Amino acid sequence: MDRRDMMKGFGLGAAAGMLGLLRPARGEEAYSKATKGLPPLKITKVKAVLTAPAGIRLCVVKVETSEPGLYGLGCATFNQRPLTVAAAVNEYLDPFARGRDVDCIEDMWQNAYTSSYWRNGPVLNNGLSGLDQALWDIKGKRAGMPVYQLLGGKCRFAVDCYTHCGGNDLKQIEESVKRAMERGFRHIRIQRGGYGSPQLSKRADFKDAGFGLSSDSNMAVRPYVRGAIEMFEHIRSTCGDEVELLHDIHERIPPIEAINLCKQLEKYRPFFVEDPFAPEDNGYFKLLRQQTCVPIAMGELFNSPHEWVGLISERLIDFIRVHISQVGGLSVARKIAALGEWFNVRSAWHGPGDVSPVGHAVNAHVDLAIWNFGIQESVSFNDRTREVFPGCPTMENGYMHVNEAPGFGVGINEELAAKFPLPEDPGYWRPVRRPDGTAVRP
Repeated sequence: MDRRDMMKGFGLGAAAGMLGLLRPARGEEAYSKATKGLPPLKITKVKAVLTAPAGIRLCVVKVETSEPGLYGLGCATFNQRPLTVAAAVNEYLDPFARGRDVDCIEDMWQNAYTSSYWRNGPVLNNGLSGLDQALWDIKGKRAGMPVYQLLGGKCRFAVDCYTHCGGNDLKQIEESVKRAMERGFRHIRIQRGGYGSPQLSKRADFKDAGFGLSSDSNMAVRPYVRGAIEMFEHIRSTCGDEVELLHDIHERIPPIEAINLCKQLEKYRPFFVEDPFAPEDNGYFKLLRQQTCVPIAMGELFNSPHEWVGLISERLIDFIRVHISQVGGLSVARKIAALGEWFNVRSAWHGPGDVSPVGHAVNAHVDLAIWNFGIQESVSFNDRTREVFPGCPTMENGYMHVNEAPGFGVGINEELAAKFPLPEDPGYWRPVRRPDGTAVRP
């Protein structure tokens, strides 16, 4: 064999060896390569954990695996229907998910989403959200990383938040805002006497007529609109122009009145005005955009992509405000964020008190990893909640911080959680009425 034949032989041998290395692996071999030797992992149980350490109904989904002690948590809190969500998780998602591969999150989401045939209902969406988030929690623990690292890593050092301030009169609101500013908050949502300023509505004729229940609240349109304008004028004049002011209409006035209110608030430079219309009135957003440049946040009640895709792609809103457990979990939220990035729509995920610490951690992990983050609703946990859910996110100087542990970093003490059962009150949304008794949609 001459030198040329020898080199040719070596080349063929090397090529064959390389082809062996590049040959697609199959079955367990492929799994071992893809997971750096981690063993295959199956779901052994999916269950709902109900607890109320702060008197607020929380529902958390726990996914247990074939690896002893390894589990994931997700938030499925639906404050107005927690028992129904728990039934959906325990009776439907558990048998659906058992035996499936914990790593195949997207595949499981897609099939669970259509497993009920009809989709986008809030009960099943919350259950699915809990399952989805729990699987991401497990994936982070398996990787030994916080979930935000799996989403691309941090885009910011912490999550900037807004807090809530209010009062029954202008002086109370002013004092509340100044206290929040002293605590380091740069963004503050202001409300006068609760949503829709019910204390400004002097007449409740429906109560005099014995219509409805005595516990139904009263809200008239004109007093609220006048009160909101007075509130912004007072806070700007007493607290300055540096603080960012937010306000939530909460869909409680007719669409045309909401448009007029936004126009009148424009001179006070709100950071955003939230939920000017009910989801049934999305068609008004084009008219609103033509009338004012006030930034708009929308989506707290959305649970279907048909509700948010058009508003984002047509640049009719500035902040997407969906509740991550309502829309289907982290898997959906990251897709919404990616859609919003191309249309310069920022995030403002819903984060009220009736979201579990797991849910708040999910919000924060997504916030840390996306470029088009806008603002996050702040949270404060009482001592009992922190004991039931060790590893809660923390607040400092108006910023939310996660604890950097693998997964979402939040655990659960089930024995302690059981000591805080849900309130006996079923928790349905309390009726709000116009003076003549007409129901007001939230």
